[in-house]
Formats: sequence, structure tokens, C-alpha cells
Amino acid sequence: MAPGDAERGTDRLIAALAADVPPIARRYIGRRIALGIAGGGVVSIGLVFALFGARPDFPQAMYGFSFWMKWAYTISLGLIAVAATVRLARPTGGSLRMFWPLALPILLLAALAIEEMARTPMRDWLSMWLGGSWNRCPWRVLLLAVPIFLGLLWAFRKLAPTDLRAAGAAAGLAAGAWAATIYCLHCDEFAAVFVLTWYTLGIVLAAALGALLGPRVLRW
Repeated sequence: MAPGDAERGTDRLIAALAADVPPIARRYIGRRIALGIAGGGVVSIGLVFALFGARPDFPQAMYGFSFWMKWAYTISLGLIAVAATVRLARPTGGSLRMFWPLALPILLLAALAIEEMARTPMRDWLSMWLGGSWNRCPWRVLLLAVPIFLGLLWAFRKLAPTDLRAAGAAAGLAAGAWAATIYCLHCDEFAAVFVLTWYTLGIVLAAALGALLGPRVLRW
């Protein structure tokens, strides 16, 4: 058989196999990932109230700058991570360049932290940085990320990622960022340098766990 005949035969076979495959809705991947995050997020919210409790001044805190500073940071990271997860859930995947927007909220919060420390006496810097929960915050964010990550694993069951480690890292990053958003319901820390350090560490731990587990749990 000539090489050209073999190629045409392969093309016909692929066309025949694809003929009965129903088209996927344009926004199917995004909706499925959003559903996985929402389902896991409900569980994480329940864990906050069951294990830690809501901050007692929550209604008043919503009028303060620090509360919205934390939410602006974690939500922006979450949206960027979700966009990367949606891209990596496709067989075509993506590249590391899709993560560069993460630098924007990090740099903005870093600038805010520097400004905050510049107007604070040096003797108070350590207490600002450590707050009262530095040794608990990252681990609580990681704990709250687990249900959201499991929700994303459910979403990936009907998807076809090919770069499993990158997809796992993106899913872990999204889970960590939305877990940090939910943790704000409890956390009363207000310093930008605290959020930049310990919230980010919890998110990074979730992303690292996702990268570690991705090749094992996203295989299809």
C-alpha cells in the first residue's frame, strides 16, 4: 500500500469514529468547572462554620477596607486560576504563560504591604507580619481547599486534560484561592503583609498538592 493510501485510510477512520460524537456545548467546560467549585465551596463554607466559626464582627467588617482587600486579592487569584484550569482541561492544553496575570494581584498587594509598613513603626512590623494566626492560616486554607479540589476532580471526570501536572496545579491553585476567599468569613487579620505571606502560602500549598496528585488522579 502506498503511503498516501495509508494516510487517506487513517483520515477516513478518524472521520468515521468522530461522526457519531455529539458536539460539546461552547461553555460546557466552564460550567462544569464552576459547578465543581461551587459544590466544593458549599462544603468548605460548612467547615468554616463547624470548625472555626464566623468572625463575630462580620457585618461591621464588611464595611472595612481590610476585608475587601483580602477578598479582592483572593478572588482575583481564583478567577485567574479558573481561567487557566478551563484552558488546561482541554486536550490542547496551554502554556505556563497563561499564569502571568497572577503577578498583577501579587504585586499590587505587595505594594500595599510596603506602603502599610512604611507608615508603621518598625517595632510593630513583626506583629503585623505574624498576626495572631500565622501558624494556622496556611493549613486552614489548605484544609478548606480539599473539598473544592475534590469538586474539580469530579468536573475533570468528563474532561480531557493532557498536561496532567499543570492541570492539577491549576486546579489546586483555584481550590486554594477560593478556599482563602471562604476563610475570610472567619479570619480577622487585617495587615496586607499577613495576607500576602500566609494566605499566599496556603494557596501555594494547595497548588503544589494539585501538581503532585494531578498525574495520578486526572489520568483518563
